Amino acid sequence: MSQEKQILEHLKSGKELTPLEALLEYGCMRLGARIYDLRVKGHEIVNVSKDVKYATYKMVGV
Repeated sequence: MSQEKQILEHLKSGKELTPLEALLEYGCMRLGARIYDLRVKGHEIVNVSKDVKYATYKMVGV
């Protein structure tokens, strides 16, 4: 399964995802690029960062 599909399934399950989690769980070093690709394909994914230096992503409506 591709990183993009793994990340999409993770987000569809209602969980948030950080770059570190993406690296450790899926070997993805460029989470922002995968999120961009998913957004271009029509998936509503938001950045839910809370006063931190890295992004945390979550799928809308899940």
